[in-house]
Amino acid sequence: MNQETREKSISLIIAAAIVALALGLGLNQVGSGFASRSSEGITVTGSARVEAKADKAVWPLNAEFVASTQSVAVDKVGVAVDGLVKYLVNGGIPNDAIDFGSVSAYPQEEFVNGASTGRITSYRASRSVTVRSENVDLVRKLSTNLGSLLETGVNVSNYGPQFYVSKLSELRPELLKQAMEDAKIRAEAIVSATGGSVGNVMSVRSGPFQVTSPDSVDTSSGGFYDTQTIDKTITSTVTVMFKVN
Repeated sequence: MNQETREKSISLIIAAAIVALALGLGLNQVGSGFASRSSEGITVTGSARVEAKADKAVWPLNAEFVASTQSVAVDKVGVAVDGLVKYLVNGGIPNDAIDFGSVSAYPQEEFVNGASTGRITSYRASRSVTVRSENVDLVRKLSTNLGSLLETGVNVSNYGPQFYVSKLSELRPELLKQAMEDAKIRAEAIVSATGGSVGNVMSVRSGPFQVTSPDSVDTSSGGFYDTQTIDKTITSTVTVMFKVN
């Protein structure tokens, strides 16, 4: 074996030794990493949901009118409010379920090329009317049929009723309990596959409640609350860390 061949052989032996040493250290670190994660336990998210029906409706409306003078605009708004109240009361809404805002009126200026000329062209008057009722089905019906009132010439803006579940706070404890039970079931299913068992709870973090329409996928990191539908789905989540035995 000549000198050049001998030097190449020595180089290959040294290189192989370095690779073997590095591989051994790497495997040792990987093993330590798995042991560390195992000692921290297992973290799972549990959820629970319940179907609910809104039991409170808040329906904001606004009567408005535009006229050449302020007095006429205010007077016409009064007529519109009277017509709206008549529609609501005849429809089954009691008087004490109707709240009235103050009458407001302001001038509307003339604009030419985006600049005001200082001339008053008309006056806009308005008054808010809000219905608060536990009869959510009736409110929805009256809102849907409001067109019959508008056809008579009464100028009312319908912002649509908002529906709420007033007993949400009473549902929270049971939903959280069910979410915890679901988290434990999931943890046991995962751990049992490796021959381990789930131990005590190490930490718990509850997520925001999501109140959505049925079959909706709407969520928010801060919690979601749908007010457009009467029928709702309420969902709670918890993130739990269990000790693994």
